[in-house]
Amino acid sequence: MFGSKEFIQFGKKAVADYFNQHRDASDSQELKVEDVYVVWYSKSLQNHKGLFSTPVSDNMYYEITYNGDADEAYIDAYKKWENIKVAGIAHKQEG
Repeated sequence: MFGSKEFIQFGKKAVADYFNQHRDASDSQELKVEDVYVVWYSKSLQNHKGLFSTPVSDNMYYEITYNGDADEAYIDAYKKWENIKVAGIAHKQEG
């Protein structure tokens, strides 16, 4: 089991390693751990979850989940396709 600081360091390294192993062969850029940054982080009981990103303009973000009961971590790699406005969600729906 580890704390928040250790999880964030683990997540940054996991993202850098993942990126470097899956980057395009024509891409000469290799990520270092210090290039990865935290977008969002949460801890509940012995579990941790964080969203991480990089300065690479590939629209990717990475979700790292640590299951403290099983002592397992998972990486989900996502590509952002679009950001659209959804209007009126705070207003009472008529119906």
